[in-house]
Amino acid sequence: MTKSLPSITESVETRSRSQIVDLTDRVQRIVQRERVEDGLVIVFVPHTTAAITINENADPDVKHDLLRKLETLIPKDEPYYQHGEGNSDSHVKTSLVGSSVTVLIEGGKLVLGTWQGIHFCEFDGPRERTFLVKIVSFEAPSGD
Repeated sequence: MTKSLPSITESVETRSRSQIVDLTDRVQRIVQRERVEDGLVIVFVPHTTAAITINENADPDVKHDLLRKLETLIPKDEPYYQHGEGNSDSHVKTSLVGSSVTVLIEGGKLVLGTWQGIHFCEFDGPRERTFLVKIVSFEAPSGD
């Protein structure tokens, strides 16, 4: 039997224009708090200049390298940008990285590779942002 739990809204505060924040432990704690043993968790970012991704969480140089490569590929200022707020690059980066990830839950734990983590990507900070966590639980059928 499948059971969808209500979405949970969490906040994250960023300190710079571009930043990657590891959310893995926070999402795992939500899964544990909801006592879900088997299912899916969807992490969604409801912003047009922030994103979510799964990538390495062991070496902080990976976050640095990812942000630098995105800055090189998508510079802040381009002569053809027309968006009046001056953050066109942030919108492009968000579209490329994406607004959600889905992770399996097995045995009450997130199913991630040894080096993987769930990361919030800020492209237009610093700001207080939100992300949503939606859990779908696969409950074993009762023997009634």
